[in-house]
Amino acid sequence: MAARARHGWSRTPDAGCGRAGALRGIGFLIFAANDLAVDVIYFARRMWRLTAVYSRFPRAFASDMASPGKPGFIAILVPAWDEAAVIASMLRATLRRIDHPNYQIFVGFYRNDPATAAAIASVTDVRIAPVLVEADGPTTKADCLNHLYEALTNYEQTTRQAARAIVLHDAEDLVHPLELALFDRLIDRAGVIQLPVLPLIDRSSQWISGHYCDEFAEAHAKEMVVREAVGASIPLAGVGCAIAREPLARIAAMHDGKPFVGGSMTEDYELGLRVGALGLKTMFVRIPATPGDRSVVASRGHFPSSLNVAVRQKARWLGGIALVGWDRLGWRGGLGERWMRMRDRRGPLAALLLIAAYGAALLWSQLWLAEALGAPVQARLNPTLVILLQINAWLLAWRILMRASFTTAAYGWVQGLLSVPRMVVGNVIAVLAAGRAISLHLSGGPRRWDKTVHIFPTELAQ
Repeated sequence: MAARARHGWSRTPDAGCGRAGALRGIGFLIFAANDLAVDVIYFARRMWRLTAVYSRFPRAFASDMASPGKPGFIAILVPAWDEAAVIASMLRATLRRIDHPNYQIFVGFYRNDPATAAAIASVTDVRIAPVLVEADGPTTKADCLNHLYEALTNYEQTTRQAARAIVLHDAEDLVHPLELALFDRLIDRAGVIQLPVLPLIDRSSQWISGHYCDEFAEAHAKEMVVREAVGASIPLAGVGCAIAREPLARIAAMHDGKPFVGGSMTEDYELGLRVGALGLKTMFVRIPATPGDRSVVASRGHFPSSLNVAVRQKARWLGGIALVGWDRLGWRGGLGERWMRMRDRRGPLAALLLIAAYGAALLWSQLWLAEALGAPVQARLNPTLVILLQINAWLLAWRILMRASFTTAAYGWVQGLLSVPRMVVGNVIAVLAAGRAISLHLSGGPRRWDKTVHIFPTELAQ
């Protein structure tokens, strides 16, 4: 290198580096174009509704959608393992908040979890039905849900009252008061209904916990809407969702009386797609609660606040959807269904592209820094690659704008601004989660309920 410096030579990136950069750039362009297509469909649909629907019909509100007939019986299934810290508060708050006259909460617990059993027993109300799982926990969440489903069928036979819908919630959820009334009104129109999930802001974890707020704000205001628009099945989020009684019974009959796949880590996601595969409509319902109130009927709760727990949770989601789900559910359905399944399963490939992108950015920054300091190095890019990078830069700017806009709409402008640097946090978590998911998949996958520690928002429940 010294000899080259004396003769005025310089080093430039070789053709191999250029080809690798082009491949990365093309990969990001494909992903960005995919996301852009979702944006175009979303805004086109929104414009159509503004001009063709809302111009002729008044907007609907959940408070005005009470069932016209006798309120139906709603069953709420709440699986619980090691939830002594939150389950009693969640049950009391749910009983106090729900505005529906006919429901029963089935709460599952394990024989080797006496603390959770005691917490459930401390809530004395006839609408609470504790269900003992005669096994040492944890098994899987799906297995616990299957025990709750069996308890529901026994309850229906005893009371001679069939459930109109089965609602899923977790032990840390803050249930919206109008949720059951909304399900009761709409469940005749679909096999499943999913409400938005809006994570709560954790002031002690603005970065880790906060990135969930950004992702759900965009996914459950735009992505789910587009899924329904293109005719794809709505996957369930495991909370704030309702399944009609008849299709759940059909799925149970096809699987020895167990509607939830016992070995699955994403049984909720799979159930939504299985109901859609029956030819039934699946609905995502985002509706304001009352006139003059910007808030929508949604399920709320705290999400993981530490890096390790967030990686574990997202690895479970990614492994269950992108790896195991691929094997179990395949690529059935029409074009819209296959497109959305492809988007669901792109996590591992996206992680590889992110690693390559951050690595390339680091290497090029070193080259440019060396050149700025006077080293005999010149960082030159192929003109075609420059154009590709410019296009990707503009698409990235649009992606950032979308994320900030949807977060601002859900949480205010401060969180909207924070969502921009939190995209890097989300990328890091996604890469680590992909590595963990692949490792677990290659080793046979998780066999137990890999749950996270929960907290309940007592102050909001009041």
